[in-house]
Amino acid sequence: FRLFNTIGETLPSMALARQAVALAKGKSQEAVQAAASIAAERLLEMIQPLAAALFDEHRAAGRPVVMATTTPHDMVKPLADLLGLDDVIATKYRVNEDGTYHGTLDGPFVWSAGKLAAVRAWADAHGIDLAASYAYSDSVYDTPLLAAVGFPFVVNPDPRMAMMAAARRWPTIDLSEGGGSGMTRIPVVNLEIQRLALSFTHPLFFPYAKFDIDGVENIPATGPAIIVGNHRSYFDPMAMAVTIARTDRTVRFLGKKEVFDAPIVGQIAAAMGGIRVDRGTGSDEPLKAAAEALERGDMVAVMPQGTIPRGKAFFDPKLKGRWGAARLAAMTGAPVIPIGLWGTEKVWPRSARLPNVLNIVDPPTVTIRVGAAVPLKHQSPDADTKRIMKALMDLLPPESRVKHEPTEEELAAALPRGYKGDVDAEPRRRPGTD
Repeated sequence: FRLFNTIGETLPSMALARQAVALAKGKSQEAVQAAASIAAERLLEMIQPLAAALFDEHRAAGRPVVMATTTPHDMVKPLADLLGLDDVIATKYRVNEDGTYHGTLDGPFVWSAGKLAAVRAWADAHGIDLAASYAYSDSVYDTPLLAAVGFPFVVNPDPRMAMMAAARRWPTIDLSEGGGSGMTRIPVVNLEIQRLALSFTHPLFFPYAKFDIDGVENIPATGPAIIVGNHRSYFDPMAMAVTIARTDRTVRFLGKKEVFDAPIVGQIAAAMGGIRVDRGTGSDEPLKAAAEALERGDMVAVMPQGTIPRGKAFFDPKLKGRWGAARLAAMTGAPVIPIGLWGTEKVWPRSARLPNVLNIVDPPTVTIRVGAAVPLKHQSPDADTKRIMKALMDLLPPESRVKHEPTEEELAAALPRGYKGDVDAEPRRRPGTD
């Protein structure tokens, strides 16, 4: 129950709920209703304190208040009656003539898309316009329902629904005693959303990778910091997040605009405080946004290389970086903390669209080393960038400093899928000075 309360509904738990109708076969409907009436008294005491005022507000506006729930109708109807609700849309069990349950459903399983279908059927039967209606939920599986009404609200959400609320820009209400006035808030750069996301970056969530992490104590416990890492894989930000999650800090990543343009993922990235970088424009806006975050005491993460080196450039022992991190450090005085990453390309090669999540028998090891703050002079962005890249190189294993002639297979893995460019020109392609 503690796991359910923390994570919320899951597909396995709802699959079990779907099978409950078979377990009810032969049970007395009257006995279930009687037990539900007793339980309703206890459940009434557990209703969120500010819910009553919300019900009253809708009643005063002439709106019917209806409960839509996956819970079987016979179990939840007594609670709905005690709350004075106008109707209940719930999963119904078929009943035999003798008053026992048949073991099958009498109608749809009212969950997720099925709940939306049941609500739509009820609304059509009662002449209710969903576009003018309100819906409240704490579960991510009610996303179809909330997306169908004109006024969706998220209430004391489970972790995934909190992320969805941020992505969809749905207002969130806290109806608990500590919820203040119950006023809605729309998350923009929400530290709680960031902490929530980081809570899902425990190594156990990545069975297809092993993590060897050291030096986390070098990440400042408080105050601004610029976290820099070398770039070998699309998995690098996740490896950095796994590392930062070992502290009590949150971090704002600078990310290329393509991430922010992606449906849902981009909205979540923005909600978590990600800073969009439109590469090639020369705009200072991302640096200004990052500087503002640092002035507030936040941490900002930057990949100075700007992109994953392609082809032969990937195997160059000497790392080359852009000036952004150095300029940001000069602007703010924030310390630059280097994180050396090695092995992430084995988890998610440049040539692959997705990480190899099936490799759980012998997953590759990702080595992560956090170094002390890089001593900078703040006089030349080029010189300071070289100091930053040198600090990153020093954190990598000895094999990284040996010049390596890649095999054809290794070279192909270091190129984007469908690459049609000039491999020999890649070492000259990046970095620039912006």
